[in-house]
Amino acid sequence: MIRVLVPLADGFEEIEAVSIIDILRRGGIEVITASLGQNLSIKGAHGVVMMAEVEITAVATEALDMVVLPGGWDGTLALRDDANVQRMLKEMDKKGKFIGAICAAPLALERAGVLKHNYTCYPTIEQQIREDGFSDNEMVVEDGNVLTSRGPATAICFGLEIVKKLCGEEKYLEVKSALLATYCE
Repeated sequence: MIRVLVPLADGFEEIEAVSIIDILRRGGIEVITASLGQNLSIKGAHGVVMMAEVEITAVATEALDMVVLPGGWDGTLALRDDANVQRMLKEMDKKGKFIGAICAAPLALERAGVLKHNYTCYPTIEQQIREDGFSDNEMVVEDGNVLTSRGPATAICFGLEIVKKLCGEEKYLEVKSALLATYCE
């Protein structure tokens, strides 16, 4: 079973987190949602509350195929500043495992030193990362083992690209067709 961790922090972008989790599960991927602390009830940027399944300290990178970070400004800052998230990102990268981030969350990848040269993110966030290598022409950018995406409206395409990367073209096309996501390329 393919396993993906989606860490959730207060202030996460709901559309991104829910879309990614839903699409990956439609693709047959086991998604683990984790809180950064003991409180499993996480409040999103727009007041939607989600229940994480476990605390992040209960998740071992050895058991994961990928870590995907949703954006949302406050959530991103929490992921960027969390020692466990930073450690996991570094461990995943060192092992060549996949890492993903959407919206502002590439900031957390930059802090961990795992963001590759080519990336995308929410407009203006590149000014806090670096403009060299930034693309605002693509919904999803892949560079090495890292996939990045722009924001809420690109979350479905981002989730589909993750399915393609982890499960293959056939599963990607199956999920994409069922979602009517003809705009994702």
